[in-house]
This record gives sequence, structure tokens and C-alpha cells, in this order.
Amino acid sequence: MKLLMITAIEAFEEDIKFLLKKCTITHFSYTDVKGHRDLSEESVGENWFASDMNESQSIIFYAFVPKEKAENLFNSVKKFNDEQRTSSKVHAVLMNIEKSN
Repeated sequence: MKLLMITAIEAFEEDIKFLLKKCTITHFSYTDVKGHRDLSEESVGENWFASDMNESQSIIFYAFVPKEKAENLFNSVKKFNDEQRTSSKVHAVLMNIEKSN
């Protein structure tokens, strides 16, 4: 069993649900979160927001899944990201579970 976590901007919520369903991951949890990016190190010309701190409406999904389903999801997320025209991407991570009950 693995812990799968997916983060993205809130606009991708329905897309992520579709990817999970396509990969037969039917049990998951999700919640809204605030994404944060510190832009204080970027030059003013590269910083479109003209401020040091940028927050965005984001979402995080998590699920306990078998490794095989996680691999399928990673492939689907890569394909989804490759097709996006936005700079924002879906990020997925997979963590080992040492113990559970």
C-alpha cells in the first residue's frame, strides 16, 4: 500500500477526479488549501504580480492505493501536464507506508 498525494490549482479539481476514476482509484479524500509562493528573490521584471508573496486557491487529494494503480495515475498525470497550456501543473507524489492499521 502507498500513500498518493496530488496537489494542483483549484481549477483542475474536476480533471483530477476524472484521472482518479480513469485509474480506478475510487476512494480518496480532498480538501481546499492555499498555495503559497515566495517571489521576493525574483527581479521586478520577472514578477508579474508585483508583490513578494503570492497565494492561490489550491487543492490536495490523498488516497491509499496499490503501487500498480499509482503508476497508472502517474502516467495519466504526465500526459495531462504535457497537454496543458498553463504554467500550472498537477503534482503527484507517492510515499511508502511503513505501518497501518
